[in-house]
Amino acid sequence: MIGWSVAAVLFVALAGAIAYRGRLDGWIERLGGADDNQSATEELRDAVEEMHRGGQVVKTDRDRFGGLLDLSELEIADVMVHRTAMRMIDANEKPETVLREVLASSHTRLPVYRETADNIVGILHARDFVRAYHEAGAAPLDVTAIASKPWFVPETTNLSEQLNAFLRRKAHLAIAVDEYGEVKGLVTLEDILEEIVGDIADEHDAELPGIRRQGDGSYIVDGSTPIRDLNRALDWELPDEEATTVAGLVIHEARMIPEEKQAFTFHGKRFTVLKRERNRILRLKVKPVS
Repeated sequence: MIGWSVAAVLFVALAGAIAYRGRLDGWIERLGGADDNQSATEELRDAVEEMHRGGQVVKTDRDRFGGLLDLSELEIADVMVHRTAMRMIDANEKPETVLREVLASSHTRLPVYRETADNIVGILHARDFVRAYHEAGAAPLDVTAIASKPWFVPETTNLSEQLNAFLRRKAHLAIAVDEYGEVKGLVTLEDILEEIVGDIADEHDAELPGIRRQGDGSYIVDGSTPIRDLNRALDWELPDEEATTVAGLVIHEARMIPEEKQAFTFHGKRFTVLKRERNRILRLKVKPVS
């Protein structure tokens, strides 16, 4: 999970924007005659992009500033871990099994469910469980008694509001639900901070999560990779209005669920489906078209 304190991460995220404030003011004055319908946010974004093209702002700072501006436009559903990818603990499992799952996971906090994934009854902190397990010895151990109460939030909450809610509650994880109360995924404080500062990797994370460069200039990409992450990592501009993941983009553009080895060209890229499981695209090859 997060290795830095929240304050430190936010400071890094905001430092670049503050450093360029003086130069931005000049650009905003020049943009004063722009179309009245253009929002101040878009004016700021255009100004930073122009400064980046002129060499005054490096890509990292441009992306961080853009991430800050995007928080109020993005929803939890855009960045959450989908329920199919959530790692959860069964409340009915034996303590020994739970311990193995906790130690095998790279996550500090894990949802606890009973019977079905829609019935999440708690959030288990790895440290709390390991301590309780050793203190219990041979005595019975109730996982739900150790877990904290789950926090459910609408998947339509925008990220700016959710970030403020995380900070107010001093919480790190929330369960996203739809209008019917069904679990759709989970969102963490780290997920939102990464929208500003980029991927926050620690010693347990993969070096290139979901994106692997090939010798021919192409990339092997996991279907679940968010389009925003791919754009940020490779400085691409794939659209993310109609889909949030690379697989979703291919399905949207193809108007079908492609078979393995099928290929499509759109938005200046060649997409080839490498692996499909049932109705899910698991892996693709993506190569820029010259």
